[in-house]
Amino acid sequence: MSSLFFNIGRFLSFLFPYGMLKKVYHLYTFLYTGWYSRYFDYFGKYSYIAPRACVISGMNYISIGSNTYIGKNVSLTAWSSYNGDSYKPNIVIGDGCSIGEGNHITAINRIVLGNNVLTGKKVLITDNAHGKSVYDNMTISPRKRSLYSKGQVIIGDNVWIGEKSSIMPGVIIGKGAIIAANSVVTKNVPEFCMVAGVPAKIIKQFN
Repeated sequence: MSSLFFNIGRFLSFLFPYGMLKKVYHLYTFLYTGWYSRYFDYFGKYSYIAPRACVISGMNYISIGSNTYIGKNVSLTAWSSYNGDSYKPNIVIGDGCSIGEGNHITAINRIVLGNNVLTGKKVLITDNAHGKSVYDNMTISPRKRSLYSKGQVIIGDNVWIGEKSSIMPGVIIGKGAIIAANSVVTKNVPEFCMVAGVPAKIIKQFN
């Protein structure tokens, strides 16, 4: 059976060359973006959302700048309520950003990405957690705990965040910083430096 579908696919490749398939995909991207765009608090010109992009919750609390690309399977969630508790979330993504495939950006407080931020695949950016890290919370199911934010997340212009990195609540990342792949950022990162590790530490400063 698999060989039959393989041969059908190979046959179709002669009828619809790869270049034509890319054009169809781009057209689908425009349609997909157009459908989603009106639900956001703000959606800038020439920004695109890849088809099959997303779980998107609370779009009216999310702003996306111009010339920004949201990759496949990205999850953007702004939670205004959870388990009966109310929040005032805000996610702002600046101009010229590229949000990599499989990213998860989730807010109950505030997350701001400056202009020209680039993220690799499977990056987590969060300003919240399921409850405080205290004994009383640990005696109940994580799903039943109130969401808790240690503070907002601010990421400066021209920051590059490597694949599978995590940016945790209450963190400010200065402009031009580089976050190495697989890093967990729990503290503020100065401008124009590279951090790496778990937890992330400065390994190079660029003057």
